[in-house]
Amino acid sequence: MDENSPVFAIAMAAELSGMHPQTLRQYDRMGLVCPRRTVGKSRRYSMRDVAQLREIARLGAEGVSLEGIRRVLELENQVTQLQARVRELETALADELLTKPGRRVFAAGESGDVVSLRTGTRAQRNNQVVVWRPFNH
Repeated sequence: MDENSPVFAIAMAAELSGMHPQTLRQYDRMGLVCPRRTVGKSRRYSMRDVAQLREIARLGAEGVSLEGIRRVLELENQVTQLQARVRELETALADELLTKPGRRVFAAGESGDVVSLRTGTRAQRNNQVVVWRPFNH
């Protein structure tokens, strides 16, 4: 079972989070914590949902408004998704480097464009010196 498995009924999720079941229903309506639904439409909470409910309780106790809590949770969820995407891309890059080492090299051009280089070559650098002299009257 992973942290996203929807296994807890509302009564158990309420007990685990230290909240009343009606509060969980309200948070579901508000979109703060959206549990999955069974075929019969009853709510099923995961451990991740319970952790978010506890975080809501902690932030609320510190005086953060429900709108502020919603925004914090939204940003935390976005960070989690982005971290997962970075791990996915790092794995794909590592696989690519292992299966096809030295195939392609890229560099950034002066205007920010991507320049493809042959293996073993270096990007050309502009090393000209420009002297500026103010105009004398």
